[in-house]
Amino acid sequence: MTLFEDPAFASRMLTLLTLSFHIIYATIGVGVPLMIMIAQWIGIKNNDNHYLLMARRWAKGFVVTVAVGVVTGTIIGLQLSLLWPSFMELAGNIIALPLFMEVFAFFFEAIFLGIYLYTWDRFDNPKKHLLLLIPVAVGGGMSAYFITVVNSFMNSPAGFDIVGGDLVNANPLLAMFTVSMPTKVAHVLSTAYMTIAFMFAAIAAFRLLQKKNQEYHKKSLHMAMKIGLIFAIATALIGDLSGKYLAEYQPEKLAAAEWHFETSTEAPLVMWGVLDENNETNYALHIPYALSILAHGFPSSEVTGLEEFPEEEQPPLVIHYFFDTMVTIGMFMIALSLLYWFGMRRKWSFVEKNWYRWLIVAGGPLSFLAIEAGWWMAEVGRQPWILRGLMTIEEAATTSDYVGWMFVLFAVLYLILGIGTVVVLRYMFRKNTVEKDLERMQGGDES
Repeated sequence: MTLFEDPAFASRMLTLLTLSFHIIYATIGVGVPLMIMIAQWIGIKNNDNHYLLMARRWAKGFVVTVAVGVVTGTIIGLQLSLLWPSFMELAGNIIALPLFMEVFAFFFEAIFLGIYLYTWDRFDNPKKHLLLLIPVAVGGGMSAYFITVVNSFMNSPAGFDIVGGDLVNANPLLAMFTVSMPTKVAHVLSTAYMTIAFMFAAIAAFRLLQKKNQEYHKKSLHMAMKIGLIFAIATALIGDLSGKYLAEYQPEKLAAAEWHFETSTEAPLVMWGVLDENNETNYALHIPYALSILAHGFPSSEVTGLEEFPEEEQPPLVIHYFFDTMVTIGMFMIALSLLYWFGMRRKWSFVEKNWYRWLIVAGGPLSFLAIEAGWWMAEVGRQPWILRGLMTIEEAATTSDYVGWMFVLFAVLYLILGIGTVVVLRYMFRKNTVEKDLERMQGGDES
């Protein structure tokens, strides 16, 4: 008895499950070191124990998520070989280098994170201790870079020749610098920094609603919202460049994401809505000229429609909702953080009201949902290809009948890891509250 009838579909579902779970920890691994660095720098600059404590507490929690990220990252490499053997046989010698470098970058980050934690208060000059965070942050960013390079290669293969169905003359360095790499890497990094900033803002806002240590959490909220605003705007700008990349190199993905069926000029951006049996859009918000501007920068530009591509090469239309989810949440977070920034500068009272803080609390999980939706769009939108233009999902997948049961086992594993992470972090921070940690810092007891 098999859980899924089609091994290729089962392989897709298991890969989707693994990537959706891993991206949470990968985002934390990229974004948290920067937040720790900024908090500690402000603390040293202003001689402020609140910011120094933020850095210390965030670093302790970060270790737990790094440990889980190791497990899920290892699983991704394992599943590439088990679920997509034909793909690895064709392209393994190309992606082996960035996969190895991703592991190296992770260990580089982990080693310096351990040194950073062990050497708290062991430097006469705290700025020297702060310097240890640079390789931690660089390692996190490089880890994201190398794994995104693999994804970029799958979307825009380069750096090799195909002779008789075999991949020859492989040049891994050229394969790491494909046309999709700059926008993809920039988007991954900016969204990670944005999401983690809003995650910390959500935690601070929730604690303020509970009337917990007001001064500490107000400072945390203020810093996180400002950083979140910067990277939310950066993400929107990079997203515009990503749209222009899609229009040039993957027009079928852009057309499917926007339900743009017929090639036309002055194309509107379609947000949400429902398709009928004739592919007519109902209940949607149409933003005039916006798709032409997104695709080519001018309101009168021509945007290629989905009709230009064979039906078997068209991405699933469901990616429209993934795109809309990502964009809607991104615009919401820009508006929320911009209002907060103006409100604090002009001393508007509503930014400290409970209802507004609840919106900030909601912004944390919403930002992670936007990350997930973005990856779903990227991966599902490449269908039917695993290696665009060269190999389809069906050609690459395993023929094993047991992938469905692997899905169940890994789902249980991820459930245990997810619950375990929450339980350990809750225990850690309940045992060591902000108040207790502040007393230790002020009293000189760092045990």
